[in-house]
Amino acid sequence: MPAIPRGVRNKNPGNIDYNPRNAWVGQIGLEPKSAGVPNPRFAEFDCPENGIRALGKLILAYRGKDGMPGVGKPGIDTVTEVITRWAPGNENNTAAYIAAVAKRMVVLPTAPLVLADFKTLLGITMGIINHENGGIPYTQAVIEEGVRRALA
Repeated sequence: MPAIPRGVRNKNPGNIDYNPRNAWVGQIGLEPKSAGVPNPRFAEFDCPENGIRALGKLILAYRGKDGMPGVGKPGIDTVTEVITRWAPGNENNTAAYIAAVAKRMVVLPTAPLVLADFKTLLGITMGIINHENGGIPYTQAVIEEGVRRALA
């Protein structure tokens, strides 16, 4: 039986780092060391919908951050910019991550997106969940509810 991905165990499918200053709705705290994690790092949530909500809220917050020169519009608004911020190259194969999410969304990696659009936020959220967990571990309804909560 394959191991359950860390993001699924923590109900944090985006593998968001734990920071006690972030009072995310449903955040329980730092993932437990007892779950076979030698160096706990990620937040743990009470339910997947709230973990997905936090993922969506972070993506929406990126809009106000400096984007990459010559990419998209001002601010972070492309798959390239979101994923570069989400999964920095010192920890990830960011180019492969960008390509996978853009392909899944059927958009060019540098095309400007309206991240506050439900369908767009759903698409990028699903791309991140898929990449972080090696698949989509939740029903469409669970993911859509998390995205709805992020947009509320």
